Amino acid sequence: MKKIVFAAALLLAATSTAHAQTVNAGKYTVEGTNLDGSSYTGTAEITLASETTCVIEWDTAGVKSTGVCMLNGDAFAAGYVLQDALGLIVYKVNGDGTLDGKWTITGKDGSGTEVLTEVK
Repeated sequence: MKKIVFAAALLLAATSTAHAQTVNAGKYTVEGTNLDGSSYTGTAEITLASETTCVIEWDTAGVKSTGVCMLNGDAFAAGYVLQDALGLIVYKVNGDGTLDGKWTITGKDGSGTEVLTEVK
């Protein structure tokens, strides 16, 4: 299943119109809220694969997950696998370089929030 999600995301990225990259490769701090409203923190690292695609790796509360991501204008989305569930996060790329996101995961109701801030 992971391979299917990854392949679909890459195919979608390959067929999208190219946009200037507005997300930097590197390390980010993570501040978020879980589905139950509790907070979490951690780190994320973005590795660019092209002008519109990348890989993102999160480490939050000792839990690691990896996703494939795509940039389209000021929208930045990532599909990811967290333990045995598939998830989706959509970020808005802000002018100051922060990413404001909303996420969900299969089998759960509601959505969480997340802010990525580049470590300089």
